[in-house]
Amino acid sequence: MQTVYIKDLQKHENQIVTLEGWVANRRDSKGLVFINLRDGYGMCQCVVDANKVTTDEFDCAGKLGLESSVKINGTVVKDEKQLGGYEIQVTSLEVLSYSIDYPIAKKEHGVEFLMDQRHLWLRSQRQWAIMRIRNRLIYSIHQFFQEQDFVQMDAPIFTGNACEGTSNLFETDFFGETAYLSQSGQLYGEAMAFAMNKIYTFGPTFRAEKSKTRRHLAEFWMIEPEMAFHDIFMNMDLIEAMLKRTVTDVLRDCDKELDVIGRDKTLLQNIIKPFPRLKYDEAVRIIKGEQDVNGKNAIKSLEEDLAYTHEQIGIIQNEIKEREEKIAGGALKKGEINFNQNKVDTLKQTLKDLEEDARNIPQWLHSAKNFEYGNDFGGSDETVITRLFDVPIMVYNWPHAVKAFYLKRDPEDDRFARGVDVLAPEGYGEIVGGGERETDLDSLIQKIKEHDLPMDAFEWYLDLRRYGSVKHAGFGLGLERLVCWVCKLPHVREAIPFPRMVGRVLP
Repeated sequence: MQTVYIKDLQKHENQIVTLEGWVANRRDSKGLVFINLRDGYGMCQCVVDANKVTTDEFDCAGKLGLESSVKINGTVVKDEKQLGGYEIQVTSLEVLSYSIDYPIAKKEHGVEFLMDQRHLWLRSQRQWAIMRIRNRLIYSIHQFFQEQDFVQMDAPIFTGNACEGTSNLFETDFFGETAYLSQSGQLYGEAMAFAMNKIYTFGPTFRAEKSKTRRHLAEFWMIEPEMAFHDIFMNMDLIEAMLKRTVTDVLRDCDKELDVIGRDKTLLQNIIKPFPRLKYDEAVRIIKGEQDVNGKNAIKSLEEDLAYTHEQIGIIQNEIKEREEKIAGGALKKGEINFNQNKVDTLKQTLKDLEEDARNIPQWLHSAKNFEYGNDFGGSDETVITRLFDVPIMVYNWPHAVKAFYLKRDPEDDRFARGVDVLAPEGYGEIVGGGERETDLDSLIQKIKEHDLPMDAFEWYLDLRRYGSVKHAGFGLGLERLVCWVCKLPHVREAIPFPRMVGRVLP
């Protein structure tokens, strides 16, 4: 008998197959046990009929707890009503391991509890779907760069120098010398690009910022291409092409997973549109409400959204109250009670999201109205501007004082650096940061001094300008932030298998 994966059941209709997996759910009826089985590739219903299996097998099926592991033999039957369109009529069943008192029950759990159980939470259908989307993004990124004749190279994780200062780095003792966990492979990427022309690195990076926002992790994965003979505009073209390719691949290959997480795919389908490119000055005017976008004003939109949010909070609170009073009244049948309770649970989650918006929008308004020209964008500022667009936007030509020392000054106006940030729509903010690199040796030395960085640690980097300097550019794509936007996750911690952040180093 052939062991198959659930994803391949359509190839074996009316055949007897073997499935191996875990029990995601079990319910019993008279003479029947319904097992929702998952195997890591999909889920399907397996029907255990007391008349078609042995007494011992039927008894074992009735004792299966959540996440018990089983081996099931049965006939593949087409059933459009079932998840995946097929179910298994079980002919025999073997329990591989019983699971007793699985800690993640069907009831709602708090985020901290789920994070403590992350090693088990990953088994849930939603987390499974997110990780499969993450995997497809990774594969697509590799495909894109390999097809563009890039060479994958690896930057060291232990470094003796910092890209942008040491205030947010993890310092380590490296055989008696001070070293840091890498915050970026970019500087090494420049050296490798001068050897190979076009390269990309794909690896873990670390930031010691004690930030607890929904966008920050202490350990995350970065994709960092670096290209010789490229300027900022060629760089932006490449970024746009890469994002279009990866999101298009996910839309094509992860339709089922996007449905599982409830992602509105119409917004992702906008990826085919051209990405707006805004200079810093224009972006600031939009944030402050001094310039509209397609008839929409940032400040007015926020004020309208706040009023609508408060209105919806009142409506939902009243509906929750009415349904809870019906349940408590004692006149409803069991099915009506369950229906109303499920509706109340859904409304409470919606209410929670609305109440968070009611807290956040006034902060975004205050930040937008009081934004000071010359500052970098904070999370609130990125949220304000990206809510006006339905595709990623590119903000470039930033005040040089707020950007990294290695960025080239704009030759037409040296107040600005040739950097670019790509901001994802729907309020998700920065997912890519990059720009054209400084090529002039004297300018770079001056910038290192201005940033109060140790000159001796950068002598090797300065050699790149001493021996055959050419224009070059690159960028860094934060994988988890990309996953977060594509999946529309409320927090970046769900975008990585085992997140590391302030206060979280286990499991």
